[in-house]
Amino acid sequence: MWPWEIAKHLREIGLVGINQRNADYVLRYNQRRFYPRVDDKLITKQLAIEAGMPVPELFAVISMEHDIEPVHELLKDREQFVCKPSRGSGGDGIVVVTGRRGDRYRKASGQMMSRDELSHHLSNTLSGLYSLGGQPDKVLIEYCVQFDPLFENVSFRGVPDIRIIAFLGYPVMAMIRLPTMKSDGKANLHQGAIGVGIDIPTGITRRGVWGNEPVHEHPDTNNTIVGLQIPNWDDLLMIASNCYELSSLGYVGVDIVLDRDLGPLILELNARPGLNIQIANGNGLEHRLAKIEALSVPSKDPRERIEFSKANFPTL
Repeated sequence: MWPWEIAKHLREIGLVGINQRNADYVLRYNQRRFYPRVDDKLITKQLAIEAGMPVPELFAVISMEHDIEPVHELLKDREQFVCKPSRGSGGDGIVVVTGRRGDRYRKASGQMMSRDELSHHLSNTLSGLYSLGGQPDKVLIEYCVQFDPLFENVSFRGVPDIRIIAFLGYPVMAMIRLPTMKSDGKANLHQGAIGVGIDIPTGITRRGVWGNEPVHEHPDTNNTIVGLQIPNWDDLLMIASNCYELSSLGYVGVDIVLDRDLGPLILELNARPGLNIQIANGNGLEHRLAKIEALSVPSKDPRERIEFSKANFPTL
């Protein structure tokens, strides 16, 4: 295919690039004064709890160096937990502990981490090593999600998460990110996870991409990643839709995990969600976003918004 043919095809499917995303959607619909609601995971969690929306339980918040040692004592009876920067991005700085052996912690990758090594990591996190702009940060210690059995054969060690982009409260595109050996068990596409597009009306996975390579099976398990029915799909769409009012941001990425016992839980929100979701779905965002912009008055009812999305945004 010639370059001009590729460009024409991308225009036809409405592929949105970074500059267009920033100028036409992020800057236009996301007021900067509301960014802390999503850039700071502690604020996001507090807002969600106040709104009665589901989030992983918070065990502790580390704000100062002298808070680190007491946390080891606080966690002594917990086999599993997650440490994450409050203002981190891209999955950097997150440590998932899935077991213990004496004073040593077992990470999701299977590697062991000493007490001193974990303390050093927490100290680095406080210093801002993983935060947006390198500013001093806090560490959240929270419940370690137990993934739904559906994903047991299509995930390598880590917990898959579901990204839904919502525009003015309308879910417009969705994907599930499946950890791989390459991604070290993290659901991060840039680190080697698989992105699998999800059909908005049905919640069924349609196609996957690993890097720039289309895939139909998980590279580590060889099990199909296409045709999976996401449990509680309508609940996930409702959560994504309600995050419009929660965040006051018009264009937002909503990351949700499915716990085998607790169901859907909000992991985090993103004011500048990445665009690889388009590759995972084999479709562009522009035409879907334009349909919502064309509405004379966007609905204030989340149920109406979801029904509109189901009727207008199937994955072909």
